Amino acid sequence: MEFLNTLVNQVNALIWGPPILVLILGTGFFLMLRLKFMPIRKIGAGFSLMWQGRQKGDASTGEISPFQALMTCLAATVGTGNIAGVATAIFLGGPGALFWMWCTALVGMATKYCEVVLAVHYREKDERGEFVGGPMYAIKNGLGKKWMWLGTAFAIFGGFAGFGIGNMVQVNSMAAALQGSFGIPLWLTGVATMIVVGLVILGGIKRIGKVAAALVPFMCVAYIIASLVVLIVNADKIPAAFETIFTYAFTPIAATGGFAGAAVIAAIRFGVARGIFSNEAGLGTAGIAQAAGTTNSAVRSGMIGMIGTFIDTIIICSMTGLAIICSGVWTSGQSGAVLSAAAFESAMPGFGGYILTLALVIFAFTTILGWSYYGERCWEYLVGTKAILPFRLFWVIAVPFGAISQLDFAWLVADTLNGLMALPNLLSLLLLSPVVVKLTRDHFANK
Repeated sequence: MEFLNTLVNQVNALIWGPPILVLILGTGFFLMLRLKFMPIRKIGAGFSLMWQGRQKGDASTGEISPFQALMTCLAATVGTGNIAGVATAIFLGGPGALFWMWCTALVGMATKYCEVVLAVHYREKDERGEFVGGPMYAIKNGLGKKWMWLGTAFAIFGGFAGFGIGNMVQVNSMAAALQGSFGIPLWLTGVATMIVVGLVILGGIKRIGKVAAALVPFMCVAYIIASLVVLIVNADKIPAAFETIFTYAFTPIAATGGFAGAAVIAAIRFGVARGIFSNEAGLGTAGIAQAAGTTNSAVRSGMIGMIGTFIDTIIICSMTGLAIICSGVWTSGQSGAVLSAAAFESAMPGFGGYILTLALVIFAFTTILGWSYYGERCWEYLVGTKAILPFRLFWVIAVPFGAISQLDFAWLVADTLNGLMALPNLLSLLLLSPVVVKLTRDHFANK
C-alpha cells in the first residue's frame, strides 16, 4: 500500500506539475487570442444572456433552461475550492497566489467558452430523446473515429474522478465541518446527505437544474454579503491588501509570523492549480451541463457558460482571498477552511466561523449534485443509457461512506484523475479551435 501511495503521489505531482499548468494557461491564452479577446469584451453581454436564459425556451431544444444549466455548472464548481482551496493557495504561495488565480480565470473564460460551444455544437440525442454533450461527444463527432479513444479516455477519467472529487471528498468536508462546529456525528451528516442527494438526483437533470437554480444564486449572494462584512470591518486595509497581492505575485516573500515564506514560482503554481480546481476551466465539465440547456445557438450557450468562470473565481474566490489578507490571518500558519474561518471569525467574533461552516456545507452539497450529472453522462457515453440508474444508486450509496472514511488516498487518486481529464479536453480544444472561431465569427456577423 505504501508503494501504491508513493506511486500515485508521484503521478499526481507530474499531472499537476508545471507542464500541465503551462498547457492549461497556454491553451486558454491561445484561444483568447484566436477569439480576439471576445470573452472579456462580451462579459456584459454574457450576464445579459444569463438573465434572459431564465426562460426555458423551446422544449425540443433541451431539457432545462440555459440559466438552470449555468447554475448546475456553478453547483459543481462553487465548492470547497472557493473556501478551502483559496486559503490553501495563500498558505502555500502567499497573497500573490490570488493574482495568478485571477489570470487563470481570465484566460479560463476563453477555455470555458470554447468547451461549451463545442459541447452544444456537437451534442446528440440519447436513446431517451435527451440531449447529451461534452468533450467526449465533441471528440467523437468533431474529430472522427480515429480520435474516439480520446473521448473514451475522458469519460473514464471523469466517471471515476467524480466519485472522489465530486462526492466522497465533498461530503467528508461537510461532515468534518459540522462535527467541528456543531458536534454533529459524521454518520448522521452522511445519512442525511445521502437521503437529500437521492431525492434530487433520482429525478434526473430536470430536478437537479431546478434545485441548482433555486439554491446556487442564494448561496453565492449570501456568501458575498458575509465576505463584504469582513471587508467592511477591515476597510482601511483593503488598499494595502491589493498592494500586497500585486507585490508578492512577482516578488519572493520572506517568512513572517506563522507563514513559512514562498518563492514566486510557488505563488504561480498554487494560484493556477487552485484556480483551475475551483473553476474547472480546461477540464471540460461545463459543456456536459450546458449541452442539456434549451438553445439554438452554441455561441449564446458559450457566452452564458463563460460567465460561470467569472462568478466562481473573479467574484467568489476573490472575496475569500481578500477576507483572508485584509484580516491579517494569512500569517497565522493556518491553512484550508480553518484559515478562512479565522478570517470570518476575526470580523464577526462568536459566529463568523459558524457562517463559514454553513457556507462550506452548502457549497459542498451543491457540488455533489452537479458532479453527479457529469459522472452520469460519462458513464452513459461508455455503457449507454442502461448505466444511468445503477450509477445514480452507486452515487447515493457512496455518500455516507465518504462522510465516515479517511480519504487521503481517495482524494489523491481523484485529484490525479481530475487532472487527467484536462489532457484529452485541451487537445480537442486546440484541434477544434477553427470550428469555434468560425461559429463565433458567423454568429456576430449575422447579428
